[in-house]
Amino acid sequence: MSAASTPAEPSGPSSVRDPAIGDATTADFAGLTPPVVVACSGGADSIGLLVLAADAGLAPIAVHVDHGLRADSADDVEVVAVAARQLGVGWHTVAVVVAPGSNLEARARSARYAALHDARRDLGASAILVGHTADDQAETVLLNLLRGSASAGLAGMAPRRGVVARPLLGVRRAAVRAVAVGRGLPVVEDPTNADTRWRRAWIRHEVLPLLERGAQRDLVPVLTRQADVFRSESEFLDGLGDELLTAAQGPDADGLAVLPLRSAPEVVARRALRRWVGTPPPSVDEVERMLTVVRGDRVACELAGGRRVRRAAGRVLVDDPRQLP
Repeated sequence: MSAASTPAEPSGPSSVRDPAIGDATTADFAGLTPPVVVACSGGADSIGLLVLAADAGLAPIAVHVDHGLRADSADDVEVVAVAARQLGVGWHTVAVVVAPGSNLEARARSARYAALHDARRDLGASAILVGHTADDQAETVLLNLLRGSASAGLAGMAPRRGVVARPLLGVRRAAVRAVAVGRGLPVVEDPTNADTRWRRAWIRHEVLPLLERGAQRDLVPVLTRQADVFRSESEFLDGLGDELLTAAQGPDADGLAVLPLRSAPEVVARRALRRWVGTPPPSVDEVERMLTVVRGDRVACELAGGRRVRRAAGRVLVDDPRQLP
């Protein structure tokens, strides 16, 4: 890990905008305290976020994660270093190893976030800032819709989740790019962003423009507004699910009592079961199979990761091979 020096820690405002662009780049920095880690790939979104965080007095430290997947990744590191030096902020680079398996994008994301969390702790930062924009949110909603996600997936990305903050979810991608370019900072153009063999790039360049032509309107505000609605409803249902989970667990820590689950509305029972089995989160189909066990239509069902949910003596139990000696 290499680094430049980090400036002092002034207190910043809850939001900031680039005066050359106006309200289109108002970033939500409410509740954040310096210093913060900015996940910085070198792309226009992350460089623009670094600019706005520096302007807000958050003493950002640009952390670049090198996945080792591209031969020219050293160029990305140099772009981040140049931007950090021009802004007078600290920067670090971390190399990670992406685990083998299917779904390269998901495996790279997992390695990236693990490295960012480690960097935040090592650097004593209060939060990790990620440069996802309103356009990214709209694409995520469509991606999750095509996957058959429930309301939690259709809620898209949360503005805050633990120490991870996304201050630009209300800002358009073009406006963030204008901030980086307007300061004369270099940016990286990731070739995979234009390769429609990747599902997100396909959504961005083909699906969303096609829908907008048919609807004759800009759909990004529509989709982000829908995500906000789904998120508020999903969080409300999560609260009801947690209450049901507590009631079903009772004084016995082993499994859940069937009767409270059967008596509750299915939409709430689904939430309780999903939160009970933990990670990896069960799919919609797996939750429905668990409900058949609760109802007594079957005695057991299989879940991803070798887990097995079964019914015995009026309770549902989960057998997880990862927890065996």
